[in-house]
Amino acid sequence: QVQLVESGGGLVQPGGSLRLSCVPSGSIFGFEAMAWYRQLPGEQRELVARMPRTGSSHYRDSVKGRFTISRDYAKNTVYLQMNSLKPEDTAVYYCNAEHYSGESYWGQGTQVTVSS
Repeated sequence: QVQLVESGGGLVQPGGSLRLSCVPSGSIFGFEAMAWYRQLPGEQRELVARMPRTGSSHYRDSVKGRFTISRDYAKNTVYLQMNSLKPEDTAVYYCNAEHYSGESYWGQGTQVTVSS
């Protein structure tokens, strides 16, 4: 069973920045893609950014130009750098790992709150 450990959430003022981190229990080499999702209370979980092992990353329109997904193989960590944060970015953010077998794994979630 793969476990994903997220960190980096918190409270930030509008216009501020946060960096989320995700460390899987297995090597990130073993996953077809890594992604970040978010979920607002009472709403469906939505894709924020997805980074395939090869090829270009994909972002939802509302975060393009503000969020960046990246990975550090040496640290076996996937990041979500979030800049120019807005109150509407407030949500629980989840790391997701898509294995080549078709299995999908989730982290426990980290709260991001953007408020003055």
